[in-house]
Amino acid sequence: MILFFSFVFLGFFLLAIQTALFPLFPHWLGRPDLIFILLVFVAYKFPWLSGLCLAFSLGWMVDVVSGMFLGTYPFMALLVFCIVKFCTQGSPVKETAYQVPLVALSFFILQCVLYFFFFVTQPGVLPPWTWGRVVHETFILLVASIPCFAVFNQIYEKLLARSFSSKIMTRRSGNRFR
Repeated sequence: MILFFSFVFLGFFLLAIQTALFPLFPHWLGRPDLIFILLVFVAYKFPWLSGLCLAFSLGWMVDVVSGMFLGTYPFMALLVFCIVKFCTQGSPVKETAYQVPLVALSFFILQCVLYFFFFVTQPGVLPPWTWGRVVHETFILLVASIPCFAVFNQIYEKLLARSFSSKIMTRRSGNRFR
């Protein structure tokens, strides 16, 4: 439970950084989607039920702060979580070999699918499609996901060890040798 709420608060923090600080950066420097990186990390590490709840809450937070069409981000977050979870579950390949490339691939495919969906449903709202912009954003997300995964993994391991050690250290009363 501590693990879940810690990552919800981490999502709040990343969303604050993403919406308050990143718009101040020049556009060529990029604005990586830290919530998307956290979402993919959650798909790698968390079990199904708590991961789905966390994915929905992360998508809901983004939707409330910056969503134009309500419900898009929670749906996207749940979809990305399920697809990444299915792709990585029971994989014989070492986890670190596919984590970062799968972030970039899933982000690229999601951008293409969302653009097509909104192009069909809201044709006049979207700016023209440019491959250069999408590749640039994907590359920035790829580069940003490397240190983010290191930090997220460090936090996850510390919280997991802390909750595991607190369960071991609980003292039982009475005679244990009966």
